[in-house]
Amino acid sequence: MTDIASILAALSDPTRRMIFERIAEGPLSVGTVAAGLPISRPAVSQHLKVLKGAGLVRDQSAGTRRLYHIDQAGLGTVRLWLNRFHIEAPAKPALDVPWDSAQWKETT
Repeated sequence: MTDIASILAALSDPTRRMIFERIAEGPLSVGTVAAGLPISRPAVSQHLKVLKGAGLVRDQSAGTRRLYHIDQAGLGTVRLWLNRFHIEAPAKPALDVPWDSAQWKETT
């Protein structure tokens, strides 16, 4: 299992998040992922390497190319980590009205 720090570090880069979101739509080759992005195919390959190292994507041979898929095990790690906070966090009542900073003036 990959550690949460590696996963969060991999997703901290906006380009990697964009690549990850594209792959979430279905298996894609590097060329397909790179299409329309303002970076080169080698740069996309490097980002995919980071995502793969973090356990977020996996690759599979498909003839002469490699297809990248979301790795559900990596997503499971993120889910477990986030669920910990959901369960442990105390419930806070929702405000009946939207908060308006003008209503809350500091008095001294």
